[in-house]
Amino acid sequence: MLSKNQELSTLHKKETLEDFYNRLKINRPEIPMPSLGMINDLGHFNVFNRSTVCTNIPSAFSRRDFYKISLIIGNGILHYPDARIEIKGRALLFTNPNIPYSWESTSPKPAGFFCLFTENFIHNRSETLRDSLLLRINDSPVIHIDEEQEITLRDIFCKMMKEMDGDYIHKYDLLRNYVQLIVHEGLKVKPQDVLFKQNTASARLTSLFLELLERQFPIGSTEHILELKTAHDFACRLLVHVNHLNHAVKEVTGKTTSEHISKRIATEAVALLKHTEWNIAQIAYCLGFEYPANFNIFFKRQMHCTPKVFRTN
Repeated sequence: MLSKNQELSTLHKKETLEDFYNRLKINRPEIPMPSLGMINDLGHFNVFNRSTVCTNIPSAFSRRDFYKISLIIGNGILHYPDARIEIKGRALLFTNPNIPYSWESTSPKPAGFFCLFTENFIHNRSETLRDSLLLRINDSPVIHIDEEQEITLRDIFCKMMKEMDGDYIHKYDLLRNYVQLIVHEGLKVKPQDVLFKQNTASARLTSLFLELLERQFPIGSTEHILELKTAHDFACRLLVHVNHLNHAVKEVTGKTTSEHISKRIATEAVALLKHTEWNIAQIAYCLGFEYPANFNIFFKRQMHCTPKVFRTN
């Protein structure tokens, strides 16, 4: 049996695909459990009608080990580490394995669609798709849409459901393209200042920086120490001068390199404070702060309260 200290050295486990399907089978026993061996080798994809599989019971606040794209028709609340985002009417909701969340439906009957898929379903097949899903939606996972956009997206989801029932030999390539189409529809709706052109040197460098930043998360145990903490650290890893990196990131995103780093560390700090029993000194050390006092100052600057006050609220 694990000691109390050993139990606290590991973050509460993610919801796995197996967990998801086991939970789903409680209300929908006819839905088959996918082969875990196939998931590891080829990846996994599935699509569902929300009205037939979703309930009004709020989901647990946790990370998942899969991506999920939901077309929400109705009302609900997304609980994010540092935000509470309310949806009224219709929206696209993107979630990825790095950020914990909980969904609470406030409509009498959930409506819409969702698809879920694993990292290896898209990895090395569409880096642009992976980049959009993993990086750009962290700041804005909810994209509000209008009625016309809902009709377009509903049509894509219906095509995916029809394709899942078919036997076309290349259907998973087609499904991957449908996912990418949904991502592009979402990106078209986003304000232009959060999009950036991929064909410039600054955009490519910024994309590399953001991916390198994301790779450090999530922090899964008290032995996992953040390695890259400053703009200079990232510039050295990317083999560029720090001024060049700063200029590129600012030009493309409108935010400084340090702002991106600080926001991502603060998001992870919120998740660790909420969903682990690690003490504040342990969390500070994992996030690269030698002294808890420095972490307190950083957290208060980002979240406008101390870690201790945040945890007790």
